[in-house]
Amino acid sequence: MTYKPWLMAATGLLCGAVAQAQTAVAPTMYVQAGAGDHGSAALTIGATMPWRNWSWNLGSGTVRGHWDAYVGGWSGKDLADSRFTTAVIGIGPSLRWRGAQGTSPWFFEAGTSLMVSNKYFYNSDERMSTRWNFASHIGLGRNFGAASQHELSLRVQHASNAGIKKPNPGINFVQLRYAHAF
Repeated sequence: MTYKPWLMAATGLLCGAVAQAQTAVAPTMYVQAGAGDHGSAALTIGATMPWRNWSWNLGSGTVRGHWDAYVGGWSGKDLADSRFTTAVIGIGPSLRWRGAQGTSPWFFEAGTSLMVSNKYFYNSDERMSTRWNFASHIGLGRNFGAASQHELSLRVQHASNAGIKKPNPGINFVQLRYAHAF
């Protein structure tokens, strides 16, 4: 059986278009939950907005960026060992690397954000000395679904004031994020 060159070329183009569509840059809405130091917990909802005209080829993959805006609540224990919750809101940039020239469903991500809380947050026996803090993260994730519209990622996040004011106990969370592209 012989294959026509035009049929092979059309099949290759179609497969390439499908692979590109599966990792297309799209805004997402997400929910994220995690556990942190000293029995703390975080629950966050947010959205990502891609930088549509920016990418960078790095090794065998492509780096793309997006803005990440969120609101959430952190719970912890104060000095009296009482449970409390503080609201947080933040925005910042993230960079995401995908292998296979940007078509892999797997990705690595790193980013930071500027965030503010409605109250000072306690991390065990120390109170964070500022309500304005930085929240940096690294993560590993994967897209799935017919059009790769679903996304799961595991993230490690550190929040602190970067040493601007003492005390600066910071807080670390391990978080799971589910996002849906729209």
